[in-house]
Amino acid sequence: MRIAGCRPVLFALVGLIACFGGRDIARAQVNDQGELSIELVDARVLRICADPRNLPFSNDKGEGFENKIGELLAEKLQKKLDYMYFPQATGFVRMTLAAHRCDVIMGFPQGDDLAQGTNPYYRTAYAIVAKAGSGLDEVTTLEDARLKGKHIGIVAGTPPATNMAINGLMTNAKPYPLMIDTRYDSSAEAMMTDLAKGEIDAGILWGPMAGFYAKKANPPLHITPLVKETTGPKLVYRIGMGVRGSDQNWKRQLNRLIQENQPAINKILLDYGVPLLDENDRPIGPETATKSP
Repeated sequence: MRIAGCRPVLFALVGLIACFGGRDIARAQVNDQGELSIELVDARVLRICADPRNLPFSNDKGEGFENKIGELLAEKLQKKLDYMYFPQATGFVRMTLAAHRCDVIMGFPQGDDLAQGTNPYYRTAYAIVAKAGSGLDEVTTLEDARLKGKHIGIVAGTPPATNMAINGLMTNAKPYPLMIDTRYDSSAEAMMTDLAKGEIDAGILWGPMAGFYAKKANPPLHITPLVKETTGPKLVYRIGMGVRGSDQNWKRQLNRLIQENQPAINKILLDYGVPLLDENDRPIGPETATKSP
């Protein structure tokens, strides 16, 4: 299996061995704080790989929840904060983390092998978004008969599209593109605009997007995480941070930071409307936000 970023690290190690000799290699890698500084672009800076226009996650104005969590971690690490911005589409990992232009992707799904994941810091699900009082705000699963014949927005190629197809909901569905340039387009924003206009009856979105746009709407929209699906893929996911496969010390440091700061992280996520779930698929609200995902 190819490990992202291993070749540049290998060359750096060879160079250090040549300069210092094998006996001194460990000492050459460790800085005053005990970090393996060779793992990081700059041991004094928290360099985050991020999308410049992808709210609620991140943007180049620092307005996303991943920006806010980055600020929290930088403060705890006593490091400066910097970003490598690149549209989060095909090639994102290759052009940022794997190219050693930054050291962490703030939102990375567990099980994705493009990078190495930390421990998860939140758990959420795809959700159905509908107008309050529409009747569809009471729907909890895509098997519900009340969805038959309705115009439902769905981002093409996402897992809930499979569940919709199984339940015969694709005939009247309105698809939105998955692969877009986030600098110019937002499928989530377009879907929520269509819902407000009545062009669709409900929308299916990834939980953080659903919660963010539902909270911004006037009046606010209703969201229901899809945790009760019995057919198709499970729509609940754990999200951690992504680092290079070779960066073991950095991963351990991030895991400690997540554990020590979970209540503060939960508060940031809830402020952005992210529907947080515990391991039993129950909602995590402000009163239970001190618990780990």
